[in-house]
Amino acid sequence: MAARKPYLFSSLLVAGVLALGACVTINVYFPAAEAQEAAEEFVEKVLGDEAQAPPADGNPQARLAPAREPGFDLMSLFISSAHAQTADITIRTPAIQAIQDRMAARFKSSLEKHFTSGALGFGKDGRVVLRDATKVGLKDRVAVTQLVAEENRDRDAVYREIAVANNHPEWEAQIRETFAKQWVASARAGWWYQAADGSWKQK
Repeated sequence: MAARKPYLFSSLLVAGVLALGACVTINVYFPAAEAQEAAEEFVEKVLGDEAQAPPADGNPQARLAPAREPGFDLMSLFISSAHAQTADITIRTPAIQAIQDRMAARFKSSLEKHFTSGALGFGKDGRVVLRDATKVGLKDRVAVTQLVAEENRDRDAVYREIAVANNHPEWEAQIRETFAKQWVASARAGWWYQAADGSWKQK
């Protein structure tokens, strides 16, 4: 009987490990570096060729995705590295492209001059804010307010659409945050943006 104990223990151990594997929920981490690259591509198309790109100080993926120390990962026994780490971010769907085209046209025809004047600024939530209405002529204020509302509807829609298009609607807040930073990174000198504490700063 005693000779059966090691075998019994081994069987229980294997059964326990298999049960653990069956309970594992595959977690696809938010691909921060890929999202930043997608945001940069999207934003700079909207703002045009004169948009100020972030300083070139190396591979953006290297900056945003810190290297992981090598080591044994028990979960790798159950989850392939492709599933356990990241996914790509796509912004090339008809719906996203349509929103991008509207935003680019609106920016070039109307919003750009109001960013230059200081009337508009980039909000900390990835939206546009009418920060100083006195810099807009009285007769134009209603029209500018309407343009800002239209722009913000498109921005809210595109953050949601990108998350849904990538099969991860739960990523919407992280995509919004990534874009909020990219609008500021791509802004031209002299434009205004909102800091995390709500204060306004000029680039």
